[in-house]
Amino acid sequence: MVQVRIWGSLASATDDQTEVEIEASTLRELLDGLAEKYPGLKPQLDRGVSVAIDGKVYNDSWFTPIQPDSEVVLLARLRGG
Repeated sequence: MVQVRIWGSLASATDDQTEVEIEASTLRELLDGLAEKYPGLKPQLDRGVSVAIDGKVYNDSWFTPIQPDSEVVLLARLRGG
């Protein structure tokens, strides 16, 4: 199980839980697991999110491995200018 910190307004879709656990070994499995366990997150996941894994931010790197002890944070999509 991977422990995921839900950042900011995204927590409203997880019943205000700021930390949840999901069975996942890749970023794609993580997002699929979150959508299944917390259907209220699916619209935001479909629009795009950013995921920080051990301090590095990923957007669409679906096969990025996640270790059970990784620090994982789900964020609204970060956009640069």
